[in-house]
Order: sequence, then C-alpha cells, then structure tokens
Amino acid sequence: MKHRISRRSFIGAAVTAAAVVPATGALQQAVAGAAPLPLLDVNDPTAKALKYVVDATKVDAKSNPTFKPGQNCANCVQFQGKPTDKQAPCPLFVGKQVLAAGWCMVWVQRPAA
Repeated sequence: MKHRISRRSFIGAAVTAAAVVPATGALQQAVAGAAPLPLLDVNDPTAKALKYVVDATKVDAKSNPTFKPGQNCANCVQFQGKPTDKQAPCPLFVGKQVLAAGWCMVWVQRPAA
C-alpha cells in the first residue's frame, strides 16, 4: 500500500518546521543565558594544550614566542564578549568562559571597531 502525501500537507509541514526550528534555537539561547557558563580551569586538557593563562602579564615569552605584551583575551577575535567584559565565552573552550585578562597561544587580534 502506497502512502501519498498531499501537496497541502507537505507545505503545511514545511511551514510548521520553518517556524519551529528558529523557536528551538531561541529557546536554547534562553536556557543557556539563564545559567552562566563555568570559568575555564587552567588544568583543563584543552587549556593546557593551548597554554591558557588567567593573567597575560605572566606569560613566559621564551616558551611562547608568538606572545607580545598587550595581548589578552579581551582583545582577541575569539573572545565572545565586549572588550570591557571581565569574562566571556570562547569558542576554543566550548561551554566555558575565559577571563578577559587571560591569554592562549591561539590569540588573534580583534579588528578595530
């Protein structure tokens, strides 16, 4: 027995899906916004691999040749907050926040606004 879907049913389902998908994303953002992400621990394996430090002024320039004074998470393109935020999420450390004063070896200059 073949089951055929009418054009009207198909279009109705497509319109419903088009409305539900963005609403689901908004709900996820609202839930994520309700509970702040935890702060990244320097002992996290990814933090260690990327040489993350909580205070960029304490970076050992000899073991991190790409580091230049003045670099920190707040002025990195990866930092997902405002440059004035104390901490914010970073896509390199999924589900965690980094300190604005921190630094890691993947630092890239944030473009001027």
